Amino acid sequence: MQTRHVKQQLGGRPTADGAGVRLTRVINPQRPLDPFLMLDQFDSDRADDYIAGFPAHPHRGFETVTYIIDGHMLHEDHLGNRGDLKSGGVQWMTAGRGIIHSEMPQQVDGRLRGFQLWLNLPAAEKMKPANYRDIAAEEIPEVSLPGARVKVIAGAFRHGIGADGQVTAGPPIDSPTDPLYLDVQVDPGGELAVPVDPTYTALVYVFEGSLLVGSEPVATGRLAILDAGDTITLGSEAGGRALVLAARPLREPIVQYGPFVMNTVEEVEQALRDYRDGTLTG
Repeated sequence: MQTRHVKQQLGGRPTADGAGVRLTRVINPQRPLDPFLMLDQFDSDRADDYIAGFPAHPHRGFETVTYIIDGHMLHEDHLGNRGDLKSGGVQWMTAGRGIIHSEMPQQVDGRLRGFQLWLNLPAAEKMKPANYRDIAAEEIPEVSLPGARVKVIAGAFRHGIGADGQVTAGPPIDSPTDPLYLDVQVDPGGELAVPVDPTYTALVYVFEGSLLVGSEPVATGRLAILDAGDTITLGSEAGGRALVLAARPLREPIVQYGPFVMNTVEEVEQALRDYRDGTLTG
């Protein structure tokens, strides 16, 4: 077992997006962590912070993964998909060649809390047909271990030792970066080992309490970027909760402009023309 250690920590930046939704930008598209392009956290019990939502807007060239911990959002897109995203649920959207969608709160009070992750697509798949999938909370497996609990949103979580070893797979996702996406709760005094492919980019974002990642403390609101290794080890004295993310890096050029992520400036300019001309979605 080669434990991954923290090589850098980053803090999120408060910002607003959509029609004025207040959020924290944890991963900035201007500084992607291949293949992770962006990670936004939204968390407020003030309706004014989220009620305006994200009216209809386009995307091309990547995937979005929206995970709602608390609250209720509605997705609608030009393909006719209508996704009712409630607490504990996930929507996985592959923009591909192009999609135009909206994400609007379906509540006028109470807490809205969750994340949106952007995953890059390789050049060969940036222009494939768009796709959308709803994953209800009950479809997401949860593993209870001594001192920890793990929700497997995507990928395969290997746990146990030797003959007692098991693999718990998340809902089947056809994503070229083979992402692992876990929501991990470590109890006070608990420990957890998460096996990962040693060639994959791996991150831990702590959003409740604090964790010991490898040998380094990581506090609430901090993103840990990990070095090479085949295992992420997590511990906590007082308890903590985090997203654990890992995926295959693409090692391709990234040119991003707003909702379009391509490989060249010319491709982004073409996306802008296609959107202007009404041909973005084919």
